[in-house]
Amino acid sequence: MPETPIHLTTGGLPETIIPSYQSEAVSALADALAAPPSDRKAMVAAVAAKWPRFLDPWVALGNMSDELIERYAYFRVGYHRGLDTLRASGWRGSGYVRWTHETNLGFLRSLLGLHRSAVAIGESDEAERCAQFLMQLDPSGVPESE
Repeated sequence: MPETPIHLTTGGLPETIIPSYQSEAVSALADALAAPPSDRKAMVAAVAAKWPRFLDPWVALGNMSDELIERYAYFRVGYHRGLDTLRASGWRGSGYVRWTHETNLGFLRSLLGLHRSAVAIGESDEAERCAQFLMQLDPSGVPESE
């Protein structure tokens, strides 16, 4: 991913925006998500395998999974891949990563999915850390649509 500048907000904290992903990866995910239900998960997994740094397939796999631990694992992969992506985008461990930027959604949704999965399996320490991190990244909170 190309380096992108860190933007300073009026409050002084830096704001990181994840760059756009390759159009080929985005198109492949759209095709996979539009596939018949019997093929969908395997096709999304193929997108994740081909573009493992593309966060949206990890979120989609987490959302498609019926097994709680599998959901947790997919969201955890998306979260950790997302941290790597944020760092490559100039994030230095603090500052905003807002829901209003489409390219940030894969990371934020991974973190939200990890939070919800941690709650579901009784991993209260991790659930609390995820909730705090979400609020630090965007104090306006998780949009109702999520």
